This record gives sequence, C-alpha cells and structure tokens, in this order.
Amino acid sequence: MSDKVIIFDTTLRDGEQSPGASMTKDEKVRIARQLERLKVDVIEAGFAASSEGDFQAISAVAAAIKDSIVCSLARANDKDITRASDALKAAKAKRIHAFLATSPLHMAVKLRMSPEEVLEQAKRSIRFARNLAEDIEFSAEDGYRSEVDFLCRVVEGVINEGATTINIPDTVGYATPELYGEFIKTLRTRVPNSDKAVWSVHCHNDLGMAVANSLAGVKIGGARQIECTINGLGERAGNTALEEIVMSLRTRKDYFDMVCGIDASQIVPASKLVSQITGFVVQPNKAVVGANAFAHASGIHQDGILKNRETYEIMRAEDVGWSTNKIVLGKLSGRNAFKQRLQELGITVEAEADLNEAFARFKALADQKAEIFDEDIIAIMSDSAAAEEGEHYHFISLSQHSETGERPKSRVTFRMGEKEVSSEAEGNGPVDASLNAIEEIAKSGAEQLLYSVNAITSGTQSQGEVTVRLAKGGRIVNGVGTDPDIIAASAKAYLSALNKLHDPSQAKLNAQMTPWVTHWCNPGSYKNSYLFKSEFL
Repeated sequence: MSDKVIIFDTTLRDGEQSPGASMTKDEKVRIARQLERLKVDVIEAGFAASSEGDFQAISAVAAAIKDSIVCSLARANDKDITRASDALKAAKAKRIHAFLATSPLHMAVKLRMSPEEVLEQAKRSIRFARNLAEDIEFSAEDGYRSEVDFLCRVVEGVINEGATTINIPDTVGYATPELYGEFIKTLRTRVPNSDKAVWSVHCHNDLGMAVANSLAGVKIGGARQIECTINGLGERAGNTALEEIVMSLRTRKDYFDMVCGIDASQIVPASKLVSQITGFVVQPNKAVVGANAFAHASGIHQDGILKNRETYEIMRAEDVGWSTNKIVLGKLSGRNAFKQRLQELGITVEAEADLNEAFARFKALADQKAEIFDEDIIAIMSDSAAAEEGEHYHFISLSQHSETGERPKSRVTFRMGEKEVSSEAEGNGPVDASLNAIEEIAKSGAEQLLYSVNAITSGTQSQGEVTVRLAKGGRIVNGVGTDPDIIAASAKAYLSALNKLHDPSQAKLNAQMTPWVTHWCNPGSYKNSYLFKSEFL
C-alpha cells in the first residue's frame, strides 16, 4: 500500500511574505475555501502575533474551514503561542506551529542565544503549547544549515515534550536534492524517538530546486509532510510549488509510490484565484498551471498529439482543472442562473444584498461584452468582495483624451471617504494621466513599483486585469482592478492599492523590520534585537 503524504499549504502565511502579496481578511478566507475544495490537509492561515489584521484573518479562516486543519505560526515563546491558540479557537481542527532558529549563524547573530538556551527554550515552548492544543508542529528555522548533533538534541527534546510534527526547513534555499534527502534520513535515523512524530520538509526556491529538494526529502529522507504554496508563491524566489509536488507524485507514482489526498481538478482554479488576488501573474511556461503548460506549437508535436496524446503529454490538462473557456452566461441570463454558476465555481454569497450587488455588476459587464466567461465572474466577485470592505477610495468614472502628437489628458472622479472628488491631469500616456489625476487629490506620496496588465480571457473584448504595486513607509501593497476598459481598470487598481495603504489593519510586516517582542528564558540575551519577517522559515 502506498504511503500518504500530508500536504501543508502555507500560501496564506509564507506566500504572503512576498513583497506586495499581502491579502485582506476576506481574500484569505476566499483562498482558504478554495484550498479546502482542493482537499489540502493543513492550511497555515497566518502568523497570529504579527499583527491584529493577521490575527483577525486567522480567526475568520478558522471559523470558515471545516474539512482541513487550520494552523497558525508562532515564535517559540508563550506570548506568541497563546496568541496563535486564541486565533484558532473557532477551528474544527487546529495546529500550533512554533519555530526557533537552530543554525549557528541564526543563534549567534539573530537570537543572541547560546545553543543550550535555544534547546531549553524549544522544549519549554512545546511543553507550553501542548497545554493549548494536541497537534503541535515544531520547525527548526534554518534547519538545513544547523549542526547535526545539536539539531538531533533539539528534535529529540521537542518530541519528548509533545511535538507531533517536526519540520526541517531549507530556509534560504541552499540545499541540493540528494544531500537534503540524506540530511533528513540522518536525522530520522539518529533521533531515538523519531517514529513518534511526522517529519516535514519546507524548501525555498533560491536555486530553483525547492520541488526537487522536497521530493528528495520524502523519497530519500522518509518525510511524510511537504510544505508548499500555490504557484510557488513566496518571498525571494518563492516556495515549493504545490501543483508541481502533487502532479509529480501522481505522474511518477511508479517511482515515489506515495499518494496525497489532493483533488487535482481544483489546482488550476486555485492557481487563478491566488494570482488574481495577489497580482502575481503566473508565467506562461510555468509547470502545470502556466498558460503554455499543455500547448503544442511544433508541427511534429501536434501530429503526435493528434495520433496519441501520450506521445508528448505525461498528464492530461483536464486532470488539473484546465478546460476550454466556457461561455456560461450573457446579458439575457437571469439572477438564478448567475447564482447557480457562482455555486458551481465554489463562490459562496451569504447575504442577499451582496448577491444583488454582484448581479448588478454582472449585468453591467454583460452590456459591455457579449460573452461572459468563468474568469469574468470570478473578477466580478473579487470587485464585490473589495467593495464590501468599506473602501476609503472608490472609483466612480473616468474620461480621457488621447491624440497623436499631443499629451494625453484624463479626468477621474472617485469617492474619498464620504466626499466625491474629481481631478484632471496630463501624462505620458492615458494610464499615466489617469493615475496622476488620482494622485493630485490623494497625495499618497507612494512609490509605484509595478504596473502590469493581463487579459482575463481571450479576444479584444476581454476584461483587462491590472496590477499596481505601491510602496510607502516600508510597506508594499498590491492593488488589482478589472474592467473591459483598460484605463478604468488601471484607475481601479491604483485606488485599490491606496485603500490597502490607508487601512491600518492591512499593515503587514513585508519589507519592514519588526521587533522581536517576546519573553524568553533570558530576556537580556536578545534585548534590542530585530528580525525581518522574510527570515521566518
């Protein structure tokens, strides 16, 4: 019988550490529900102690999810662990995930703690956590660069204290597959009580080997949990890509002889949702979920596919959720048909008023384009979800003039707080003019880091999806806007980003330093120490 591999998804926590990938509470809940449909075993919803916004988001996810374990990250101290436990109170099944660095570099420079202090703190924290939850995971941050003898002592100690999962992260993406697999195997062999916990791998993609390292940790090392994210989202070069892990295990079952409980048909919908919410566009040649993943341009390849699919395809596009864009609705479609399609797409609308608002948006879009695709409906619901959050800035209308040889002008009307305002400005192009017009009034002073355009569906009638990334005061946020008019979509995206900068609850820890606010066994050992959130696992 094949061994079961636990899929631990950390899109909402580690994935969110990508600069600009911060998600609102409602966005986290939407993604969590899709992860539940994907049948992910464990959903790491966030880091409860990092901010009040993250605490509320974890609480909301915990209340919404019924079939998956909901997890919160915590530093290995009583305050963080208590905060994680409080955030998970509504969860049907919960896990507390405590971490502490074990590499010589991290202990000396970041923690300013001796190895013995780290060992004692690790044991103490798990002992404390065990009183609050039965399912406890311990991560040895920068585990792969830790000394084996010391790491064995730490792991043995935390298992004795009640840790049920042991995670050995390759925090900086330094590992290579064979060596990482052997490293996990060595630890499991040398730790006397290793059989009393599930071993887990968590790899980063700095050298492009996160998936290979994770699979080696399972195949060679004997780990039975893989930590990953949708689209490989994550800080720096990203995390292990969930979709690649799942399809590797399925496609090469002859080699791995392992199974996971993932519903692969939900992979592409999950990929599209995460991409739409975060603004991180999936590269066309990305494995499994890229637009070209199942495309064949070569005549020889096309001939082979027509004769027998298996000549050039090792998996079916349909198996991971790819299908031809299905025209589902039009301007003559009624409210019930719209509601039914929402249900088929896994989108839950609880309030009647919210459904009515979304339907009104659908009708408005149907007047602009003849064919409405699933992706259009998802975009409509994303706009509706954003509107529910009580935006400070809200797009109303736009007019612009462009003529060859003349500088474009744009006039934008939008709501700012309770007041409706209008502004006119020039720019290098119509988009630049529109954003300049908004900034004339908003005066945010934010730096624009990214502007990108993506067609939601095919054809010139497609809605445009625009992502604007802004930075201010150490915070980086993404704004996403959709509209058949790409200029209007750009204005919506800019206002969306301004809303996130304006909302204090959205103040994430991306790209900014956060005090190490804890009470260890020796508070003086880390006084005045700071760490980047990007260092977490």
